[in-house]
Amino acid sequence: MISPDRTVASATSTAASGAQVMRDQSADFQRSQNSVPLRVAVLGSTGSIGKNTLEVIAASDGRFEVHLLCGHRSVDVLVEQAHIHRPRWVVVTDPKAAAAIGSGVFPEGTELVIGPERLEELLAGPEVDRVVSAIVGAAGLRSTWSALAAGKTVALANKETLVTAGPLVTQLAARSGGVIIPVDSEHSAIHQALRSGRRHEVQQVVLTASGGPFRNHSKAQLTDVQPEEALKHPTWSMGPKITIDSATMMNKALEIIEARWLFDLQADQLGVVVHPQSIIHSFVEFVDGSVIAQLGPPDMKLPIQYALAYPERYDGPAQRLDFSVAQRLEFSPPDLERFPAVRLGYDVAARGGTAGVVLNAANEEAVQAFLRGVVKFQQIAELCERAVEEHPFLGDPTLEDILRLDVWARKEVQTWMC
Repeated sequence: MISPDRTVASATSTAASGAQVMRDQSADFQRSQNSVPLRVAVLGSTGSIGKNTLEVIAASDGRFEVHLLCGHRSVDVLVEQAHIHRPRWVVVTDPKAAAAIGSGVFPEGTELVIGPERLEELLAGPEVDRVVSAIVGAAGLRSTWSALAAGKTVALANKETLVTAGPLVTQLAARSGGVIIPVDSEHSAIHQALRSGRRHEVQQVVLTASGGPFRNHSKAQLTDVQPEEALKHPTWSMGPKITIDSATMMNKALEIIEARWLFDLQADQLGVVVHPQSIIHSFVEFVDGSVIAQLGPPDMKLPIQYALAYPERYDGPAQRLDFSVAQRLEFSPPDLERFPAVRLGYDVAARGGTAGVVLNAANEEAVQAFLRGVVKFQQIAELCERAVEEHPFLGDPTLEDILRLDVWARKEVQTWMC
């Protein structure tokens, strides 16, 4: 089982966390033990996960410091964050957005850096201890890859990294000594629950799903769903793309694939259950019938703090469950007819290869088209399934193959929507 006094490195192994193996205390953990703050790079700092991460760091009593902030276009938010957290670097990956930044807007001691290539260089350098990868979509793959190649600890909120290139990413981490600790609430729950047993004792992993805003809609009602309705999530506060993924349950499809590679599981060991209260974040069932679950309010600060501080736990800013009031926990199987994205997730997890990158790219394009009013809600999953079925499948792709098919899938979906 996973020892609490060690960190977790990503690799194929027989450890309880599947794709993760143990290694002795890392340099960054030793740094925190010596009361020297861990220097954190927050990628996607202007988004929901990024903002929550900054709150966790601010409340960490000096355990962490913001060393690098990164955003794409939200320059005003980056400037505001820089004045609060005083990082060494602010990286703007969109050169056009960076060109609009006036001189002297950042505080003294903060340097503006432009472009994704420069970001990758900084992440590989010695001044960054931990990386929070919270860039939305496939755009987060390269920066995460750079950090892991340099042997860094990555708190991974960008599920698309493992959806698109899971085996390659875990193999990279194994070679470099890089560490992957999941931030998604479901995968954080699995990571914690797996510590209750050994790898060969795992029967199945069950991811919970809120069901989104349409869990009680009929198939006919789903045909008329509008973007503003889909953006109203009943329990979580997230960015627009992830909120739409929750409404279609495509987020669960992507999480199935992520768990497949992160924990080195077989596709038939993965399941999904709808749990509208969003209190239980996932289950692990062991061969003796014991089921271990992780509970908490729907607050991303807890899994963020867990990933940043692992293997340490401390009192932080996350919400707490109130057991002094009556509460109810409900569970039901997902309806694969109304929400075919879940079935597609199972299929892609079983197939492996390039199916994941094509599913993810097609979904990103289809979601944006839905938000623009170009396609209907139910067409999102239909476009994704067509892309997966029609793409030139490769069972053992290189990183170049994955990047090429990401572009292919986006162009194909755009063509079909014309």
